Amino acid sequence: MTNRSLSAVVLAAGEGTRMRSSRPKPLHLLCGRAMLLYVLDSLVDCSVGRVVVVVGHGAERVTKKLQDEEPDLHLDFVEQHTQRGTGDALSVGLTALPDDPEDDDDHDVVVLPGDTPLLRPGTIAGLVDTHRRAGAACTVLTARLTDPTGYGRVVRGRDDRVARIVEQADATPDEVEIDEVNTSIYCFRRSVLAPALRRLSPQNAQGEYYLTDVVEVLHDAGYGVAALAVAEAAETQGVNDRVQLAAAEAELRRRTNEAWLRQGVTMIDPAHTYIDATVRLSPDVTIFPGTILQGRTVVGERAELGPGSRLVDCVVGPDAVVDQSAGRDAEIGPGARVGPFAVLAPGASVPAGAVSGPFYTAAEPDDGNDASRG
Repeated sequence: MTNRSLSAVVLAAGEGTRMRSSRPKPLHLLCGRAMLLYVLDSLVDCSVGRVVVVVGHGAERVTKKLQDEEPDLHLDFVEQHTQRGTGDALSVGLTALPDDPEDDDDHDVVVLPGDTPLLRPGTIAGLVDTHRRAGAACTVLTARLTDPTGYGRVVRGRDDRVARIVEQADATPDEVEIDEVNTSIYCFRRSVLAPALRRLSPQNAQGEYYLTDVVEVLHDAGYGVAALAVAEAAETQGVNDRVQLAAAEAELRRRTNEAWLRQGVTMIDPAHTYIDATVRLSPDVTIFPGTILQGRTVVGERAELGPGSRLVDCVVGPDAVVDQSAGRDAEIGPGARVGPFAVLAPGASVPAGAVSGPFYTAAEPDDGNDASRG
């Protein structure tokens, strides 16, 4: 079964009104990267041949952003012009996949929401593996929650197999008490997916085509529906407002800092160190509390940064020291000492070995004097 081909459809068409922003929801930044890029990262441990991104609100901006980032995936984009539910969104997404694979029974499709940036690659790889080992038509990634309010409940049959998923608005009082919930992450056998989607009906509380209803359609048709419970439920939580965005940012920052610590970077207080996922650090860099590194900042070996420094798109040479200073699109030479209280303007360059106290550095000083003023 490991030779079966695999595609993915990412549902990223929602407007995200609760974000209260003109920015399309999938493009909100987490540690310096668009949220949707983290979702695509979760596919890296799977041999995905093609990824279809279903766009809607802000479609042109979302498409351009992903094309500019050039992720190491074969991406196709298709627009859901009218928001009629997740079932309709997946139907739209399938139109971008080849019409007639050589053998649909040897082709699987992973379906992901575009607002789950904390997903780990191992989780998606485990879902695909479980799906194939079970020989299932559909495998659902589920989670157990102490408070499942707002989530679709996973209803199991007499054989403990998944029978259907019911949205909370449509659930009976007994079903509301179920603590196993749907994460909106699935793996489907391609050959049964499109026919099942055609049987969906918008006869529900929201008047939409629920993708969750595909589970019941397949179960009632006699197909096997499997489930994999995620080890950490927080990993699958979506981002729907600024509060959830901040919580996801905190977790991704923790993961980022932990990764750098394991690669030989010293952080005096990781909880108060803020590093974008796009930053590059060298071994033996020391970072003091309150330091913020953003954008394409690159820091050389043995440099010391902080406390209370902020660098955006800067290059810091080996053995340099930056103390309580700020810089944007600037270069600090090897062994240079900057600050405290320095401000490096875009285009500024501090020579190797320079020692400076409080000063302002500009790319082209307007008074004709040296760029550094003590």
